[in-house]
This record gives sequence, structure tokens and C-alpha cells, in this order.
Amino acid sequence: MKRILGCLALGLITIAASAQWSNPAADIPAYNAKPPAKPLPPVLSGSQLTGLYFSHPYQVTAYKMAAKIPAVLHQQPCYCHCDRALGHNSLHSCFEGTHGAACSTCMKETVYAYQETKKGRTPSQIRAGIERGEWQDVDLENASL
Repeated sequence: MKRILGCLALGLITIAASAQWSNPAADIPAYNAKPPAKPLPPVLSGSQLTGLYFSHPYQVTAYKMAAKIPAVLHQQPCYCHCDRALGHNSLHSCFEGTHGAACSTCMKETVYAYQETKKGRTPSQIRAGIERGEWQDVDLENASL
């Protein structure tokens, strides 16, 4: 019995001690806290929005929305965690190539950011909504400019 209580106490102490090193903010993907200081790379547009990656209308719509709010997207994290896998530094990076067209997370976050921008929300307010997961309710099929 003493051994069981000792192991239980040790387990609780270990859990309590490790809590001080947990960092929920570390799970927030890369983003830029301020507007871009220099021009951003362009979002794919025009004839670039055709082919294999653009077989659904909502893929083209997401890119058109991204092109309208590049500075806002520059200040947003992307919860597909492409910052880790692809080295992206914000949601804007996803739309500089075809990654955004292949990822529903990127597209939903962009539609959400576009809609919130049209409502007058600031990039930091939009980022807070993205961090809360509000983008997950976006219906890509019914997204429109």
C-alpha cells in the first residue's frame, strides 16, 4: 500500500512540475504581428488559377480573396502548421504557390479573414478569431466575393 501511495504521489508531483514548462502559445503557428514593411510576394492570380489544383470554384475564390487582403493574411497564423513543414511565416505564404488550393484549412482561414475584414475587424481581432477556431465553420462551397 505504501508503494502504491508513493508512486501516486510521485506521479502527481511529476505532473505538477511539468506544468510550469508547458506553453500553449507555442502551438500557435507562425504569423507577423505587424503589417508588412515591404511589398509581399504576389498571390497567384489570373491564368495561374487553372489546372489540377483549381478544379473547384471555391479554390479560385479563396485565391481571389487572398489577393484582396494580403496585409491581413500576412498577420495571420495558419493552423495546417505549414510553418513547420514548409517554412511558411504566415497565412499569406500559403497563397504564393499552390499550397493554399490543396488545403481546406488555408482556404477556410482565408475566407474567414476576408469576411471579417469586410465587417471592419482588424487583423489582430481576426487573428483572435482564428486562434479560437472560428474559421472551422466556414462553408467553402458557398463562399463568395
